[in-house]
Amino acid sequence: MNRLLHGVVERLVRTGNLSLTYPDGTTEHFGDGTGQRIHVAIKTKHAQRAILFDPWLAVPEAYMEGELEILEGDVLSFLKIAYENMGPWSYGNAWAKALESVRVALRRFHQINTAHRSRKNVEHHYDLSREFYRLFLDEDMQYSCAYFERPDMTLEEAQLAKKRHLAAKLDLKPGQQVLDIGSGWGGLGLYLAQNFDVDVLGVTLSTEQHAVATDRAHDLGLDRHVHFELRDYRSLQERFDRIVSVGMFEHVGVNHYRTFFEKCASLLKPDGVMVLHSIGRAGPPAATNAFIRKHIFPGGYIPALSEVLPHIEKAGLFVTDTEILRIHYAETLRHWRERFMANRDKVLEIYDERFARMWEFYLAGSEAAFRWQDMMVFQLQLSPRNDTLPLTRDYITLAEKEIAKRDSPAASRGAPAAASSAKRKKVTGKG
Repeated sequence: MNRLLHGVVERLVRTGNLSLTYPDGTTEHFGDGTGQRIHVAIKTKHAQRAILFDPWLAVPEAYMEGELEILEGDVLSFLKIAYENMGPWSYGNAWAKALESVRVALRRFHQINTAHRSRKNVEHHYDLSREFYRLFLDEDMQYSCAYFERPDMTLEEAQLAKKRHLAAKLDLKPGQQVLDIGSGWGGLGLYLAQNFDVDVLGVTLSTEQHAVATDRAHDLGLDRHVHFELRDYRSLQERFDRIVSVGMFEHVGVNHYRTFFEKCASLLKPDGVMVLHSIGRAGPPAATNAFIRKHIFPGGYIPALSEVLPHIEKAGLFVTDTEILRIHYAETLRHWRERFMANRDKVLEIYDERFARMWEFYLAGSEAAFRWQDMMVFQLQLSPRNDTLPLTRDYITLAEKEIAKRDSPAASRGAPAAASSAKRKKVTGKG
């Protein structure tokens, strides 16, 4: 079995400095000896067989179970060698490519995200302990790609810049009704309400996030203007001036793209604007990573733009602006990973070692995918009409500069804005 694995690794690793110890204790070296030395030990024959059959799933699972150890380097540096040798659109050897083809063929079955199944999928990931997420997220608990206007930004500054960037693209006007699909822990909705004199309805399927967001709105005295509901977006009937959705579209599933955009089109007023912020892939359509689908985001899928745009067109919406964020999520994940590792002992007070290793691989693997594979983030601005927004996108930059003047560290934490109007219409979940 050593010989079989040796052949696979030797064909893959042409550059770099990788040492591999097999279960029988023998060690071999791969690559041209350049760069950081990475030493990986496979401790059981079970893990070795599994890695030969399905490396995309078996490597992270072996790490989770303690059957694979990284003796020199870490998960990120180990994946760097693999990804830099593979290139962004390769899946390894012929067998791995064939297995990936099967997963692509079955992806629609894995993404039958009915309302009930969607809620169960959300519970799996987002209903973990809020104390756990506080160990590595920013103060506002933004669990999506930050926006690094400068490379030296802190995570808090970059997450505030993300909210500012989205607000500028929404082109908000006082008194407007805003829908936040997938409202998370409420930070974006609270930020929009307190800074732009708008009323916000946030919908989520996570009971934990809903509870946190509702408490935050109440504590800040914003519950007359920001209302969070435990509700599937497909059940909404209201009309809104603006819709924003950040980090939720990855859970829709390719089977439901038509439903998603047709529903959003029906929820927008004729002069409405929507901004969709989602992870995407720069390459062609593929399958969800096997480890991510099984252990992290069941039912999730990262789309190529070629899968998204046709459904937007058929829903009768104009794409009024498109932006691709490339390394921003890699940097966001770097901050999360470093904070997670710094608080790993505290993670173990909440969950066990297997869970900690699973999340360690998830955070490092996600960062690696954004640095060396084809992952990116897209922001699509949509509208039912082509004349709703200014003719050039200069207004986005100008608005960001104006918003930045009144942003402060307190704003990023959700402090009440003094300018909030007491006369605004109370937001409810009704029409």
